[in-house]
This record gives sequence, structure tokens and C-alpha cells, in this order.
Amino acid sequence: MNQHKMQFWINVALIATLVVSCTVCIATAADSTKTITDMAGRQLTVPDPINLAIGTAPPVTVMTYIIAPDKLVGFNSNYNSSKYLPDKYKNLPNVGGTQGQTKLNAESFFKFNPDVILNGQVISKFKDANDIEDIQTQLNPIPVIVVGDVTNLSNFAPGMTFLGQLYNNPSKAEEFNTFYQNIYDKVTKTTASIPESERKKVYYAEGPEGLMTDPAESNHAQPLNVCNGINVANIEWTNMVGRTPVSIEQIMSWNPDVIIAADKQFYNKVYSDPNWKEIKAVKDKQVYLVPSDPFNWYDRSPGVNTVMGIPWTAKVLYPDKFTDMDLKALTKEFYTKFYHYDMTDKEAEDLLSASGLKV
Repeated sequence: MNQHKMQFWINVALIATLVVSCTVCIATAADSTKTITDMAGRQLTVPDPINLAIGTAPPVTVMTYIIAPDKLVGFNSNYNSSKYLPDKYKNLPNVGGTQGQTKLNAESFFKFNPDVILNGQVISKFKDANDIEDIQTQLNPIPVIVVGDVTNLSNFAPGMTFLGQLYNNPSKAEEFNTFYQNIYDKVTKTTASIPESERKKVYYAEGPEGLMTDPAESNHAQPLNVCNGINVANIEWTNMVGRTPVSIEQIMSWNPDVIIAADKQFYNKVYSDPNWKEIKAVKDKQVYLVPSDPFNWYDRSPGVNTVMGIPWTAKVLYPDKFTDMDLKALTKEFYTKFYHYDMTDKEAEDLLSASGLKV
């Protein structure tokens, strides 16, 4: 064999070795795992990296979307009509979920073949901490990772930090936590100094007639608590879903200074409805509609999406205390950084104006 032929076959052998080596490397990377401890103290073996994730309900799904949108298999509802989600995300499939009173449907998750399933831990008198073992049994062999306290507006940072580490994107979690903590601290510090006699009495109106609500202890009215408004609904929180029916006579007796409306249908007719005309908030034109595109700023579902409800509610209740807070700029920043949507000035103005605020 001459020298050129020998060199040729040596080169072929080297290339073959490299191809095999790379294939082995890829296989090893794809098959690698790591052991984690979730926020319920459970040790789990998960793929490393995690490429496909599903949340069992909106709170933990939105957390995943903020930190690692390209790892999210889909949402728990349809968002294809949203104005403020990029096309690549708003057209993600509806994977189902356990929001509200919906029961877990394991098959709806299995068909998407996720690497992991995220389950948010909700701290309330209606939730059993042992529920997770039942959920894991239904979803075996896919690891179900518990993320703690996902609906507590006063304590989102630990869960976001945990997910930042899980998805190998700690900087995004830190960026979110900084934004959140700055807003939370500014609003709570400012409103804490308002005398009780000067705090606004607020009715949170839910449903198309505005005749459902949630009390202060509910996790469905947290921005109001954070902003030190007075929730007039001195009723019992009777179930996890909330929306306790009340009468117009009860609301008239409470006579709120401000009404925060969850339902656009109610908001659009409240000023022309004779049943509401004697209520102070209606007389004073102090009815506001919660922004909800793509995710609600106040509730339904409670979660990190309600962080924007803090500055919004502060501006609604105490505008004179927050003249230095640029809500339009905060809205643009939040949507651009965390919803991955490059919001314009006009879009931010439209979103806020539709809520009843003067921008």
C-alpha cells in the first residue's frame, strides 16, 4: 500500500472514531440525570438538562414561562387570542390541568411526554400536604416536582429561585425577584404609613353581575391586602375556588370607596345599572377593571402574574402617594422581561386605560 492510500485509510479511521465518540457524547448527554430535592423535601431523579416541562396548574406554569419559556410544553388554558404573548408561545397547546375544581387527567399530560411535571404547593386551609404523593402515583414514572407557595403574593422569591436553578437559568429568577421585591417593598412601606381612617374601603366584584367576592383571608384578593386597602367583604372564605355570592343590599351596606372589577361584562354596565347608582364608588366614578391579558394581574389564577397587581392597585387606591411611580414604564418592563413580549408605549397605555386608569 502506497503512502497516500495509507494516509487516506488513517484519516477514515480517525473520522469514524470521532463520529462514534460524538455519538457517545450526545447519548451520554441525553441520558444524563441529576438528583434534586424539591420544595416539599422529596428527592427526585430528573433529566439534566430538563427540556420539556408541564405545570399542573397556571401558577407554576406561569413561573416556568417566565424563567424558561422554551422548555414549556403548553399552558393550562388557551391563549391564542392574547394580544401580549409572542406568537410562538400563545399558540402552545392547552395541556389541561388541575386549576379550580378540575381533577387531574394523567393522560392529558402523558401524551406530551414531558421530562418533568411541576406541581405548585398552595398553602391554605383547603389543601392537604399529602396530596402530592397521590399525584405522583397517578403520573409515574414522570417525576413530579413540588414548587413551594406558588400563590402567596408575599413569598414568591423562593419558588422562583428554585426554578431558576432547576432550569439552569438563575439569572432570570434573580431578575424577576429583584423587580418583585422592589415593587413589594415600595408599596408596602408607603401604604403602611396611611392612617386607618384614610385607607380606602374596597369591594372586589366578581362575576358578570358583580355579585360574587372574596374576603381578605382568601388568596384571591391579595393585591388589596398588600396595598393596605380595606376589603369590605367581612364574609367567610368557604372554599378554595372562592367567588362567594353576596347581595346588592350587602354591598350597599358596605358602601365601598372603590370597586375593583374582575369581569369586563360587569365593568361595562356598572355605571348605567340603577341597582348600583347609590354606592359611593359608582357615584365617584371609582370602578376599575383588572388587566388580564395574557394573565390576570389580580387573581384567577393567583400567582406570580399578580405581581403587576401591586403597583396597579396602589395607583388605583392611593394615586397621590405614588406620583413618582411610572406604571406605564413598569408594565413595559414586566412584559418585555418576563412575558417575553416587546411591549410598545401605545400598548401599555391601551392596557392601562382599559382598566379605568388615566395614563
